[in-house]
Amino acid sequence: MTSSAQETALACIDGIQPLLSAWTRTIFDFGETAWREYQSAAWYVDRLKREGFSVEEGSGGMPTAFCAHWTNGDGPVIGMYGEYDAVPGNCQDAATVKQPREGLGLEAGGHTDPHSGLGIGSLGGLLATKAAMLEHGIQGTLRFTGEPAEKVRGSKPIHAAKGYYDGLAGMISFHPFYMLPLCNTARWDTHCGAAYAMIYRFICDEPENWVRASDGAPIPQAHSAVRAPGANDALMMMYMASKALRDSMLPHQGGWSISEAILTAGQATADNLPAGLAEIQYMIRVPTIAMAEQVTAVLDRNAEAAAKMSGCRYERHWVSKSRPGLANHAMAEITYAALSTVGAP
Repeated sequence: MTSSAQETALACIDGIQPLLSAWTRTIFDFGETAWREYQSAAWYVDRLKREGFSVEEGSGGMPTAFCAHWTNGDGPVIGMYGEYDAVPGNCQDAATVKQPREGLGLEAGGHTDPHSGLGIGSLGGLLATKAAMLEHGIQGTLRFTGEPAEKVRGSKPIHAAKGYYDGLAGMISFHPFYMLPLCNTARWDTHCGAAYAMIYRFICDEPENWVRASDGAPIPQAHSAVRAPGANDALMMMYMASKALRDSMLPHQGGWSISEAILTAGQATADNLPAGLAEIQYMIRVPTIAMAEQVTAVLDRNAEAAAKMSGCRYERHWVSKSRPGLANHAMAEITYAALSTVGAP
């Protein structure tokens, strides 16, 4: 049995379903990657203002983030959020064949997850909740945050650190999916794990200390002189060592992954100079913080060894850190009951 407020929310969703579909296609076609979601963020800000929300643009100092509020008197503050970042190199038209969106190549951004549906699905729930609160005099506040760069754990740790989740009675999270049993359900004990992302930067700024040239020049100019291996070699040794030692980072249990991306590899000139700068980024996804710290320690040792062997020094720059999700059985039961009432799409 549904309450009158739930009936109002369902009627709202039914009424705006064509709009939700069109809005999803709009965000899908933007296909903007992490920290570059300017059109997507602007679209949400405009839509939320039209729906009566007050919106802080660039929340937390992030140009493509936002935080929206709507209040209907004193009461609990309920949080929801939208994500809208796409994945580089996965441009796809809304078609049944592999083809990029018009005017773009296959290497442009595209929504594979899809965060285009995540954000608009959450927005639909937000608008339905607002309609029910207005119709039935339910007091409280709705807070809706725009979360860019989720794929690299970008905005949420920053929003959290800067207080944008403070005071929430609860936050409702939604993610579209296509594969049972991970869709059309609510999470119970298993939630998102910890994620660490960092960049290792190799710098060869004292190549003269590798082997002095015979003429005493600070940098070998003679093409017969030996030169320092340099930053490119350090990066490749880091890459291969971390691949080789992956089985020794953690026990063979639990679900975890480590992904890497070579960001830049500075090219040397024809004057026998070593590459001065190279960078590689790692993303670690693991069940616990202790596991993340263990993998980080292995990567740190690999970076130190690679730097020493190539006449370089290294720096580690943090991109993001996030903690594991916490189970909330009370909210899971309420959410699952609502899903059971509505039924599968």
